[in-house]
Amino acid sequence: MSAKPADSAAATEKPKGKKPLLLIVIGAIVLLGGGAGGTWFFLNKKNHAAGHEEVAAVEEPAKDAKPSFLALENMVVNLADPGGERVAQVGITLELESDKSVERIKQLAPKIRSGLLMLVSQRTSEEMLGRDGKEKLAIDVMNEVSRTLGYEVDEPKPRKAAKVAKADDDEEEAPVRKKSRRNVPQSPVLGVLFSAFIIQ
Repeated sequence: MSAKPADSAAATEKPKGKKPLLLIVIGAIVLLGGGAGGTWFFLNKKNHAAGHEEVAAVEEPAKDAKPSFLALENMVVNLADPGGERVAQVGITLELESDKSVERIKQLAPKIRSGLLMLVSQRTSEEMLGRDGKEKLAIDVMNEVSRTLGYEVDEPKPRKAAKVAKADDDEEEAPVRKKSRRNVPQSPVLGVLFSAFIIQ
């Protein structure tokens, strides 16, 4: 009888030894699988973020690009006032997108200056004394420089068409044709600043 309890004790020990070993193996597989999955996820997320950083790095210079400024020589111009007695002294500084644009404008300086002198000489002192007149002149200067550089410029918005009276006193506006838009490169002239503005 003493052999039976020993056999039964040995029989009960064997299954206990296999169960913990099986649990350890399964646990190790789960840990290794989880570790491998976590590592893949972490590295993939890091590479994905690095890809976005590279794209951001490529776009950053465009946002942080500093404009260049080019001061043109002051111009003294007879204005279009009756009698031709009024004179304007105008100093213009152009805000440009890059130094490359500055060099291009320096090459065309005589042509640009001539166009600007013609533009300013068409104004009257009354037009140029108000803020609106100065702002319109700045826009016209920007358009003139852009045209000289070879860029297409939007034509000024047409004023409301004159109303034409019919025989039966009905009023109707004349139709205004819109210019078709095309994809054209944008002018490097970003703005016009006045460094001097004297009217005598």
